[in-house]
Amino acid sequence: MSSSADLEIGSREKSLDLNQADSDADLQKPDDVPQYKQDAFGDEEFAEVKYKVLKWWQCGLLMVAETVSLGVLSLPAAVAGLGFVPAIIILVFLGSLATYTGYVIGQMKWKYPHISTMADAGEVLAGKWGREILGVAQTIFLVFVMASHLLTFTVAMNTITNHGTCSIVFGIVGMIVSFICSLPRTLVKMSWLSLVSFGSIMTAVLIVMIGVGIEKPGGRIEVAVETNLYLGFSAVCNIVFAFCGHAAFFGLMAELKNPRDFTKSLCLLQGIDMALYIMAAVVIYRYAGADVTSPALGSAAPVVAKVAYGIALPTIVIAGVINGHVAFKYVYTRIFRGTDRMHKRDAVAVGSWIGISLSLWILAWIISTAIPVFSSLLSLITALFASWFTYGLSGIFWLFMNKGLWFSSPRKIALTALNVFVIAVGAAICGLGLYVSGKAIHDNPSSASFSCANNA
Repeated sequence: MSSSADLEIGSREKSLDLNQADSDADLQKPDDVPQYKQDAFGDEEFAEVKYKVLKWWQCGLLMVAETVSLGVLSLPAAVAGLGFVPAIIILVFLGSLATYTGYVIGQMKWKYPHISTMADAGEVLAGKWGREILGVAQTIFLVFVMASHLLTFTVAMNTITNHGTCSIVFGIVGMIVSFICSLPRTLVKMSWLSLVSFGSIMTAVLIVMIGVGIEKPGGRIEVAVETNLYLGFSAVCNIVFAFCGHAAFFGLMAELKNPRDFTKSLCLLQGIDMALYIMAAVVIYRYAGADVTSPALGSAAPVVAKVAYGIALPTIVIAGVINGHVAFKYVYTRIFRGTDRMHKRDAVAVGSWIGISLSLWILAWIISTAIPVFSSLLSLITALFASWFTYGLSGIFWLFMNKGLWFSSPRKIALTALNVFVIAVGAAICGLGLYVSGKAIHDNPSSASFSCANNA
C-alpha cells in the first residue's frame, strides 16, 4: 500500500517537474527569437574574439574621449558669438538635456537588449525602413565626425609647421595614422587609448588657458552681444556639437559586461564634460576676447598654439578613431551578424575589417578636403545629425517605450511633455542649423575645396 502510494506521488512529482521545465523553456525562448537577436554578439564563452568585456569606467572613458575633443575647442567662439551669460545658460541647459536623453538611450537598450546601433533602434521603431534610414544616417554622421577630426589634424599640422607643405598632404597623413589606429576590432583595446586622449586634450586646453591668461590678447568680456539669427544660431550649433556623442552610445553599451552599468558611464562623461566645457569656455573667452578663434587653440600666442596643438594631436586622432570604430562595427556586424565570422581572426574577417575601415577613412578625407572650414563643418554635422541623435530621437524612443501610458499619471504627463519638448528642440536645431551652416559654407571666401592653402 505504502509502496503504491510512493509510486503515485513520485509519478505526480515527475509530471509537475516536466510541466515546470516546459514552462521555463517557454520563458527562455520568447517568440522563438534567434540568439543573435537577443544579444548583439551572441554567446562568447568559447569565442576567439570577445567583445562584451568593457567595464563601466572603460566605457565612460571611451565616451569622454569621443565626446570631449573637438567640441571643447569650439566653445569659446560660441561664447563670443552669444555673450557670456546667454552662452553659459544655453551650455548648461543643453548639457543637462543631453544627460537626460543619454539616459533614455540607456533605457531603450535595457528594454531591447539586441540593439547595438541606431539602425537596430530604428528597426524596433519602424521595421525595415526605420533600420535602413537610421543605419545610413548614423554611418554618414560618424563619417562626418571622422572628417572633422581629419580637418582639425590638418589645421594642427599647418600651425605647428607654419604651413610646411600642402594641406592635402597633411590630410592624407592624418587619414593614414587614423586608419592604422583603427585596426583593433574590440573597444576594450581602444579604452586604453582613451586615457591618452583625455590627458592630451586636458593638457592642451590648460596650456591655452594659461597662455591666453598671460598674454591677454582680447578686450573686455561682453555679458550679452547684439547678434542676428545667423550668427547666434551658428554659435548654438557649436554648443550642440560639444554634446554629440549619443550616436555611439548603443555601440558602446553593446560591449559592456553589464549594460546596466551604462548609467555610471554616462555620469562620468557628463560630469567631466560639463566641468571642462564651462571652465574652458569662460577662461579662454575672458582673456582671448571677441576675436577668439575656432578651434580655440589658435587664440594663444604662436609658440603656445604650436605646443598646444602638438599635445592635442593624440586626442584629435584618437577621438576620430573611436567614432570611426563605431561606424566600422555597424557595417561589420551588418555583414557578419549571426555567423561565426564575428568572432574569428581568419583572413576574411581581418580583411573585411581592414577594407571597411580604409573605405570609410578615405570617404572622411574627401569630405574634410571638400569643406575645409572647421566651424562650418561643425554646424553642418550638428544640423543634419546631432540634432536628432542627441535630442530628437531620444524623445521618440521614450514615447515609443511608454505608448499607452503617456497620460496615466501626473509623472507620466510631465515626462510626456518633456519628451515632446525634446523632439521640438531637435527639430528646431535641425531646421535652423541647416540654414546657418549652408549660408556659412556658401559665403566663406576661404572655403576653397581641395586646396593646398593654409587653413590654420
